[in-house]
Amino acid sequence: MFIKNLRLLLLLSFVPLSTYVNSQQVLSLQQALETAFTSSPRMKEVRLSLEQSEQNLKASRAALKSNFSLNFTPLEYSKTREFNSQLSQWYTVEDYTSLGNLSIAQPILLTDGQISLNNTFSYVENTSTSSMGTSGFDGFTNSLSLRLDQPLFTYNRTKQELKSLELAYENASLNYALQLLSVENTVTQAFYRVYQSQMQYHVAREEYENRIKSHEIIKNKVEGGLVAREELYQSELDLLSSKSSMQNAEVTFENNKDNFKQMLGISLDDEIMVLADISVFPVDIDLKTAIDNGLKSRMEIRQREIDIEEGQFALIRTNAENEFKGELSVSLGLFGQNEDLSNVFQDQTNSQGISFGLTVPLWDWGEKKAKLKAAKASLEMSQNNYDDEIIDIRLNIRQVYRSLNNLLIQIEISRKTVENAELTYEINLEKYQNGDLTSMDLNLVQNQLTQSKNDLTNAIIDYKLELLNMKIQSMYDFEKDESVTPQLSPNKK
Repeated sequence: MFIKNLRLLLLLSFVPLSTYVNSQQVLSLQQALETAFTSSPRMKEVRLSLEQSEQNLKASRAALKSNFSLNFTPLEYSKTREFNSQLSQWYTVEDYTSLGNLSIAQPILLTDGQISLNNTFSYVENTSTSSMGTSGFDGFTNSLSLRLDQPLFTYNRTKQELKSLELAYENASLNYALQLLSVENTVTQAFYRVYQSQMQYHVAREEYENRIKSHEIIKNKVEGGLVAREELYQSELDLLSSKSSMQNAEVTFENNKDNFKQMLGISLDDEIMVLADISVFPVDIDLKTAIDNGLKSRMEIRQREIDIEEGQFALIRTNAENEFKGELSVSLGLFGQNEDLSNVFQDQTNSQGISFGLTVPLWDWGEKKAKLKAAKASLEMSQNNYDDEIIDIRLNIRQVYRSLNNLLIQIEISRKTVENAELTYEINLEKYQNGDLTSMDLNLVQNQLTQSKNDLTNAIIDYKLELLNMKIQSMYDFEKDESVTPQLSPNKK
């Protein structure tokens, strides 16, 4: 009877609220989840973190493409007094220069090198005055060069940095998906907490109404001289106690609603009501399927793998400190100058350059060795965390599986208890009306009925929450009999 009339009772329990609330938002669990995914402060923070990682990765990939830059110096003037040691005389140099530089740089991901093309075009007006007279140049110059810079005997820093950013973005996407599941779990628990307190308030009010009826019965009997006045005093005390319990339940209900509205990002002034489906259909769960799918699909495992990869990168970077390495630079170019712009390359000069350098570490007092040991210890901890994650997943799924089986038994027990408590209350109420039962005895029966109804509601909610826990732990929805596909990124195609 309690379960069959539950939806109707929920609706009726909120009729008084409509007298002072202009509008009331009725929320199902699915609507609450959709609201939380959109407006939850936690999800907003996670989305921003994901966007930050995504944009950093985009910037790194864009940096691998050709970089074009154009620089202008419209006017540069200098006048200096210098001494020529070969001629043993002083001279004055005055320069007016206007120039522009076009540079195209292309990183080479395969070798971690860079090839660049530079062209500098300028107009120069130069005057040099000394005791021997005055000389100068007034015309145009152009310098064109192609340059290759290539590190040698070291690891590819560009490629590793790009891979690290890719892993950071993947980790942020995994964290986003985990937060979706976490929000689903948190919101579901809060939703049922509101529903639970909503039902407890309804049951407390129902109990209060029963107390009023029994109080009227005992009041009439006292006035008719059928029972002692002490029975009326006890009834009044029970009525006040029941009213207090109802008011406490109402306060808890309103507080839980406010907390829930804050979680969803809903205005505290908005009135809401939750409608939950508390029908229970036992779900057949295969433990092996749950464990296998959890080990295959749990995103925490991939996160631990990313930690291991990052630890390996850290080991490479540490090993590269104070390392033996080389640097090769090769350049080819043309230089031309002429007073006439059209003849600037008439008497061009070829320019070449090559540079090969080595860095040889000698002694670092054990710094590199100590850092390598620390990096290896960190990598080993990441590996241990990976192994522990595997064990935790298996352990948690096994525990949830046992809990679900036990909760089904508890639900059946609670249902039977409610049925018996309702029948017992009806029988004892009749006895009470006939004068064969004291108000204290009826009070005990009423309390048992109230407690049994609350216990059944709690058992059903616990089972639904544990089903959600199994879905999160195993990444498998046994109610729909399908694997859960995580939403790794809101922009993922």
